[in-house]
Amino acid sequence: MITKISHVNVFVLDQERAKKFYTETLGFEVRSDANMEGFRWLTVGPKAQPDINILLARPAPPMFSEEDAEALRGLVAKGSMAGGVIETDDCRATFRDLKGKGVTFLQEPAERPYGIEALFRDDSGNWFSLTQRPNSH
Repeated sequence: MITKISHVNVFVLDQERAKKFYTETLGFEVRSDANMEGFRWLTVGPKAQPDINILLARPAPPMFSEEDAEALRGLVAKGSMAGGVIETDDCRATFRDLKGKGVTFLQEPAERPYGIEALFRDDSGNWFSLTQRPNSH
């Protein structure tokens, strides 16, 4: 029986730059950083959620053919890839904080049926929903 998801993948263009963005800008912590036969296994996650690992993977061989890796990197750079939903207790305050750190926002905080949401891009172009659930603040 499946019990939980432990790792999710976010494709990035530069792992060192992504590591800095996710740790220094978003406040995540590094969970692992190891080289395995030409592949860098770099995971990060929110400090308050130790059971989830986000693999910051650069599309490249041996995971993909060079042709497929190049196509995927192009989609990431173009902003075509969604990274997921990141929850916050206060969307507006987190928006102000991240905007002050230079994060690119596609949408300012707005009321939605599921809470307050803003959309931002990471340093590679992936977009994320920054969401505050109703009644969480």
